[in-house]
Amino acid sequence: MTTEAAALTAGRVMAEARMRESGRLTRPGPDVYDPATGETTTSSTLLYTGKARVKPAQTVPEGVQAGQREVSLTRYDIALPFAAVPASRIQPGDTFTVDTSPDARMPGLVLHVTGVNYSATATAWRISAEARS
Repeated sequence: MTTEAAALTAGRVMAEARMRESGRLTRPGPDVYDPATGETTTSSTLLYTGKARVKPAQTVPEGVQAGQREVSLTRYDIALPFAAVPASRIQPGDTFTVDTSPDARMPGLVLHVTGVNYSATATAWRISAEARS
């Protein structure tokens, strides 16, 4: 193993050790209407479930106009283990839901994927996302 490969392997082990949250990455599907109950539900496809690191990328929420109301967008960085292979290529529009975290305020947080970074020399999968409120 080359020195570069050894350093990369060590970096990936360290990056994964810092992943304290767990969650699931899903792709929203079409709405499904149930004529028996009269209810509409949204289907989704599970792409990944497991450990992650979720941290704010921007500490000050950004206010934007959406229709007639002000919406706050807070940007986050999500890191998944480099060896993780999602069921499908991650893309904007997918969602990441935090299931567990040492921070009691984070479980249930839904983040909307805005971009994905790919690199053979990365220590983790880096995903850009935002929380919308």
